[in-house]
Amino acid sequence: MAALYSHPSAAGILRESTAELRSMAVLDILQFPDSRLRKVAEPVSDFDQNLGVLIDDMIETMYEASGIGLAATQVNVHQRVFVMDLSEDRSAPQAFVNPVISVLDEETDVRQEGCLSIPGFYEDIARPRSVRIDAKDRTGADSSATLDGLAAVCVQHEVDHLDGKLFLDYLSALKRQRIRRKLEKAQKQSA
Repeated sequence: MAALYSHPSAAGILRESTAELRSMAVLDILQFPDSRLRKVAEPVSDFDQNLGVLIDDMIETMYEASGIGLAATQVNVHQRVFVMDLSEDRSAPQAFVNPVISVLDEETDVRQEGCLSIPGFYEDIARPRSVRIDAKDRTGADSSATLDGLAAVCVQHEVDHLDGKLFLDYLSALKRQRIRRKLEKAQKQSA
């Protein structure tokens, strides 16, 4: 799989931002049933320093939350950007800007999915086995990759977020309602 963006370091680096050093920030992750998770993200048009800062902060946030993927929608930024890193040692972060997925294999695999916006819940979800992703990197350069297995699942999951969709939408209404009630109860108890 070709890297669309390789982060210079997987652990908290410092980089220059407007002539001063800036530590990466851990962003707040929206939790279901927050309605902002349903907002459809807009395409990115400015490939500037702000986009680079967002990508770096999203990578840091994903690592801090022990995730393998994070969409900008999940951190209340409604731009078509997501990051992922499937490596065991956090050494291969990637950023995908304005991603478009094409299904290459209609046959599906069932895998257990979880989500940083729906903590503690994992469900079996059927998704196409193989996809192609076309996207831009942080500089606006085009890239594409053919993915299968966990990588295919992850990009489909994250693009769903950008389209205002959650993995819960693949479940029955009864399961969705049960999860919603449990999360609302947990959120009230922690408030």
